[in-house]
Amino acid sequence: MTQRIDRQHLLTVGIDVGGTNIRASVVDAEGEVLDSVQAPTPHSARALEDAIDRSVRELARRHPIAAVGLAVAGFISDDRSTVLFAPHLPWQDAPVAQRLSARLGLPVILEHDANAAGWAEYHFGAAAGGHTVVLIAIGTGIGAALLIDGQLYRGSHGVAPELGHLQVVPAGRACACGKRGCWERYCSGTALADTAIELLATDPVHSVLARDVIHDPGSLTGRRVAGAAQDGDPLAVRVMADFARWLGLGLAFVSDIFDPDLVVIAGGVSSSAPLFLDEAREHYTSAVTGAGHRPLARLRTTQLGEAAGMIGAAELARAAAGAPVAGRSGR
Repeated sequence: MTQRIDRQHLLTVGIDVGGTNIRASVVDAEGEVLDSVQAPTPHSARALEDAIDRSVRELARRHPIAAVGLAVAGFISDDRSTVLFAPHLPWQDAPVAQRLSARLGLPVILEHDANAAGWAEYHFGAAAGGHTVVLIAIGTGIGAALLIDGQLYRGSHGVAPELGHLQVVPAGRACACGKRGCWERYCSGTALADTAIELLATDPVHSVLARDVIHDPGSLTGRRVAGAAQDGDPLAVRVMADFARWLGLGLAFVSDIFDPDLVVIAGGVSSSAPLFLDEAREHYTSAVTGAGHRPLARLRTTQLGEAAGMIGAAELARAAAGAPVAGRSGR
């Protein structure tokens, strides 16, 4: 006899496995985070899996957990069981889902972190109601997800779409991926700092941020640039304008390739959207092929913020526990 699953009370754990921290949350069927724990990310595969095991068990002592989903910044196999490569994590060709499932006695699935965030935004947040949706997660680099009629598009081998590594400047800034001139090298939190240093080298200006860069270039971060721009610092304002230009040009590429009706801007840099989004929209509107003669994608910012990856991983894990996946979008 098939047991009826009470989806309303089914709880799953979503885990954001980052290069610095592991964040795990208990999530209900409506995408609400009920409980969370956090731990530093270890540097060996065994220690990392031990830390994930401990986090899940701690949450399981307080809640009945049905399944676990991991949001990972890396390449995931098309069956979502193996981490093929993760540049900031100690996993390579690692059957992580199988190993953790055996330890925990629960279904475990893996998902690319941007895909997990896109899935969450589609079911519970800013992407609800979209038909062809692109999520662009702008943080240290750029992650991206594509949903077509409510289904994640992963490509033939599970690694699409790598929009952050589209080459926008031939022989441009070196990228950790091994190429040069990738979009994320001009449009990311890291890029904000690099652009400030380059602008100051070619056209010095008097500003608090410029003084700080001269005294200690290593202290400069994207967050520091955004904060200075908010205060009207001349150098930081120029940096944000350059960032907006690159975001608009990138959005034009995305629209030329996918023709989305909705783009969601997520990631840590999205919290500074008032500083760049309107200007980026203007660049996008003028740069897209057929400008002025075609519908453009609506641009929204994340509703779920940094929790999106955990919520999406937990919702995808819900299907692994045998429950139908659905959210407030009704899809």
